Amino acid sequence: MTTYVALLHSIVIAPGKRVVMADLRDMASSLGYRNPRTLVSTGNIVFETPESPPGEIEAKLEAAFRERYGKPVDIIARTGTSWQRLARSNPFTDGEGSQVIIRVMRAALERPAFEKLKPYADPSQRLALVDGDLWIDFAGKPSEWKLLSALTTKRMGVGTLRNWNTVRGIADLI
Repeated sequence: MTTYVALLHSIVIAPGKRVVMADLRDMASSLGYRNPRTLVSTGNIVFETPESPPGEIEAKLEAAFRERYGKPVDIIARTGTSWQRLARSNPFTDGEGSQVIIRVMRAALERPAFEKLKPYADPSQRLALVDGDLWIDFAGKPSEWKLLSALTTKRMGVGTLRNWNTVRGIADLI
């Protein structure tokens, strides 16, 4: 069995309606995934299943989500080993856990897309591209900076944001 991490891009399925983590665990179980467990209420799930390419895991979860909730959502999957490597790669370990954010990418973010983000960053913010994922130390609440609004799928490709506290919490679940 291989451990996987799956991250939902959004758990909002309608105004005022969010995916409940118990329902997400039930969905994973219905797909045959074992020991599904979630962390906080933001669409993070860890489970075990026979080894499969992450793209197949993503497609299976996305289809099940669309069928169950009637809404498409991007889901990013990584193996547990890959997630542990990601958690060790934080270039801003001296930053505040809720202010250091990673955009976990489905396909590696390319250097030109990374460079196009720099004009949106404040001089107090730090950005790094590590193994195709984007790390940002917002140096304050992310919602207060224009850089956050520049992190779109259209500009960067499919990905989802998690803060450093959540990254560590997921690593602990593995």
